[in-house]
Amino acid sequence: MYIEAVPNRNSPPAILLRESYREAGKVRKRTLCNLSDWAPAHIEGLRGVLKGGTVIAPDRDAFTVTRSLPHGHVAAVLGMIRKIGLDTIIGPEGNRCRDLVLAMIAARIVDPGSKLATARALSPETATSSLGTLLNLGEADEDELYTALDWLGERQSAIETALARRHLRHGTLVLYDLSSSYMEGSCCPLAHRGYSRDGRRGTLQIVYGLLCAADGCPVAIEVFDGNTGDPKTLAAQITKLKQHFGLDRVVLVGDRGMITEARLTEDVKTAGLDWITALRAPAIKELMQGGLLQLSLFDERDMASITSPDFPGERLIVCRNRELAARRAHKREELLAATERHLARIQTATMRPRQPLRGTANIALAIGGVIDKHNMRKHFDLTIAETSFGFARKTDAIEAEAATDGIYIVRTNLAPEVMDDPTAVRSYKSLSRVERAFRSIKTVDLQVRPVRHWLEGRVRAHVFLCMLAYSEFPSFLYFQAIEGSGKPFPNLTKT
Repeated sequence: MYIEAVPNRNSPPAILLRESYREAGKVRKRTLCNLSDWAPAHIEGLRGVLKGGTVIAPDRDAFTVTRSLPHGHVAAVLGMIRKIGLDTIIGPEGNRCRDLVLAMIAARIVDPGSKLATARALSPETATSSLGTLLNLGEADEDELYTALDWLGERQSAIETALARRHLRHGTLVLYDLSSSYMEGSCCPLAHRGYSRDGRRGTLQIVYGLLCAADGCPVAIEVFDGNTGDPKTLAAQITKLKQHFGLDRVVLVGDRGMITEARLTEDVKTAGLDWITALRAPAIKELMQGGLLQLSLFDERDMASITSPDFPGERLIVCRNRELAARRAHKREELLAATERHLARIQTATMRPRQPLRGTANIALAIGGVIDKHNMRKHFDLTIAETSFGFARKTDAIEAEAATDGIYIVRTNLAPEVMDDPTAVRSYKSLSRVERAFRSIKTVDLQVRPVRHWLEGRVRAHVFLCMLAYSEFPSFLYFQAIEGSGKPFPNLTKT
């Protein structure tokens, strides 16, 4: 027997109790009872009985909910960890430290916080999700998490080597960039005052460099003292690529502040690596003044390849971004006009009939308070006297700066037959994938900062843990899917 709902045109459907039987080899059905007047609860109760269920009396509860923990997001994260094989790279199955590290990685994604907060979220009594249950962790306090973090730090080199074997090949691109994060406390030997990319001047910080594959997947990360300059970190990465990863030939991509002329000569070329970077603004101005850059060079792609005796054996790919040029010209005009308004007020003050501004020192002091506000001092001629003040724009200097608006130059030692101009420019722009990784690691996604650890080894392990979390973070996988999975840049072979 079964219950069937029969449509009844514009009226409610008829609820019928029916049974099926065979007659002359054909399956037929007949109606035993019309249940249309029954309450929906009674109908569902009868339906359950017909399916072999048991009817519970109305005054009794079928079950009692003692506790319900969020589960779906944790299961998705752990499922992705196992799908990409990150658990097997971190350590062998059955190792408690490995399981605790997996728990910290998952917690960093679903609910980033301190190790103490993570320990409380894993404890059976105070759990905030099913993470601890899925990994069979039982009781886990913060001391165990610190022990697991130390264990992860000791295995960092082996894990990075395994990631390099998976994502890097001879002749592929390797992206490298640097960032920093502020520290809590003042006891960590790595913490120093330096250039803060967080915009927090005067705070102690650490600096860390991230190596990524061409698709933006992180492979290795290294923590440096907070006052380390960008170029000084390059030698350690070259050593890692050559000796630890065993890559004899890769194409290293770094920004213009990272791969300087000195580092090219002393580190990159000595190691026999190919490279892609960009020229800094002073070098671009020198090329403009030397007549090597002319608007007639650009084709319909706003791209041209040139050579210069100042850069022997290199190829310079000049690019022009018209939209960026227009934005910079508009912004410069706004700043010039704003500076002129400030200077006009001072000029008016020197000519007012009552209590005029007098004295060269006083006028210069007033000018100094406003001239550098918009960084336009280089574009004005100032004439200061005891009783007057005049100013005028430096037309030649403004036009010279405007000539380089929207122009950037990519430099590389790769021959055109190895990598053409568009691919070289696209390779340099792929550094944005490392910047995207930094944004995810540092801000609302994984929150590497503030760094609350004081021991040098734990600070390094904490940053490495966040890098591992980003390697399977959903946003990275999403961007990898929309940009095209696999290798967006082909392997390179020398000719």
